[in-house]
Amino acid sequence: MSPSRGDTTWTVTEVIDGDTIAVTREGESDTVRLLGVDTPETKHPDRPVGCFGPEAAAFTASRLAGREVVLETDVEVRDLYDRRLAYVTVDGEHFNETLLREGYATLLVIPPNDRYGRSLLRAELDARSAQRGLWSACASTQ
Repeated sequence: MSPSRGDTTWTVTEVIDGDTIAVTREGESDTVRLLGVDTPETKHPDRPVGCFGPEAAAFTASRLAGREVVLETDVEVRDLYDRRLAYVTVDGEHFNETLLREGYATLLVIPPNDRYGRSLLRAELDARSAQRGLWSACASTQ
């Protein structure tokens, strides 16, 4: 993932679940929903904890908590819950793609935010074919 003019660097202050983080910079804070991915639920008020949800949240926490990250937006910057929508880069790694490649998430591309749709799809297909993460642990629920 190459940086674009909209990139900004933030510090991750909390991992809410596998695909949602809280960030801060220069006294400003925000909640970020990672674009292109959907991890199983862990904190939804009306849904049970999803298969592999705790593992996805723990993976995101282990990679992002307390770290400086670059947030790259796409066409739509906010969702209906007013969360910032972004692709996340940490240490040069496109984290959204990593979640898919390692089997912690499924692909969720919602136009017009589809800048990395093809590479994200390839990452998910790689995890599926290798039966990584949720693709083996949750085979009966997929």
